[in-house]
Amino acid sequence: MNKNEIYGRIKQALAHAPRNQYTAELHLQIIEYADELKSITAKEFCEGVGLRSSFGTEFSKMRNLTRPLKAVGLDTAKL
Repeated sequence: MNKNEIYGRIKQALAHAPRNQYTAELHLQIIEYADELKSITAKEFCEGVGLRSSFGTEFSKMRNLTRPLKAVGLDTAKL
C-alpha cells in the first residue's frame, strides 16, 4: 500500500471518529501504519492527511512508541 492510500484510510477513520475520540483515533492509525510511514517526516504526514502542523508531534510520539509496543506483542494488523 502506498502512502497516499494510507493517508486516505487515515482521513476516513478520522472523519468517522467521535469528536471526543479524534486524537485517540489518530494515535491508533499512526501505530497501525507506523512501519509503512517510517520514512516520512511529521510535516509530510500532516500535509498528506490534512492536519495542522501541531499534530506532527503526535505523529512522532506514536511512531516512536510503536517499536516497544510491538516488542511486547502488539499485532498492529489487529488495530
